Formats: sequence, C-alpha cells, structure tokens
Amino acid sequence: MKESEIKIKISLDENKVPEKIHWTAKDAGEVNQQSEAILMSLWDAEKQNSLRIDLWTKDMKVDEMKTFFHQTLTAMTDTYERATGDEKMAKDMRQFCQHFGEELNLLKDVKKK
Repeated sequence: MKESEIKIKISLDENKVPEKIHWTAKDAGEVNQQSEAILMSLWDAEKQNSLRIDLWTKDMKVDEMKTFFHQTLTAMTDTYERATGDEKMAKDMRQFCQHFGEELNLLKDVKKK
C-alpha cells in the first residue's frame, strides 16, 4: 500500500497564538508553502463525529477570513455533491453561498436586492 504524508507546522508566539502556518505535501509537489489559515475536519467513524482544527495567524485580515470562508463553503458544497450525489441539498447550499457572498460584498457584479 502506498502512503502519502502532509505535514503542517505552526509557529506560535509567546502567548501560543499562531504567527505562521507552513505545510508540505511531497505528492502535490509543494515545498514549504505558507498559509494564513487552516480549517481541517477529520471524521471519527467510531464516535460518529467530526474533529476539527481551526487556526489562523494573528496577521490574517478580517476581509481575508471572510473570503476564505466563502471559498471554503463553496468548495465544501462541491465536495458534498460529489460525495453524496444529493443535488437538491447542494443547490440549497449554493444558494446560501451566493447569499453569504452577496451580504459580505464578496461577489463582483452582483447587485443586492
């Protein structure tokens, strides 16, 4: 069996607040990529619940976080549809993502009602 590894390194300040986030994944050809935030969910099949790691650097701007969430929600919608085949719920989720983006003024050329 082939294995793959993703490494995440978090640099913390004296108060244990993230200052830098770096990650590497050899299979992706990425070498020491820097990031400002990470949202990770892992499924615990035995306990039937998700485990989360939500981190962002203290220098990440609020506007960047809003964009990050919008893009993440949109990508999760696509993943949900591919994984479940549930087109109806994916459509509902896309409508919410559209609303989210409009309310935060993240979408270009979209006029609010």
